[in-house]
Amino acid sequence: MTELPRIEEIKAVIFELPVEELIKLMAEMEERLETVTMMQLAETGFQEWNDPEEDIYNDEA
Repeated sequence: MTELPRIEEIKAVIFELPVEELIKLMAEMEERLETVTMMQLAETGFQEWNDPEEDIYNDEA
């Protein structure tokens, strides 16, 4: 398993990017954060469906 880079290492690389690349990176990060946030909000709306007694997909036919 590969080790993930530390925040300091990531920041060092990011700060070396040209402005155009920083703008692209920020837009992609914002999109990712919006998606994750919306997915987390959507999960709360389906909590009532998490009833193990009614999980028909786990029943073997």
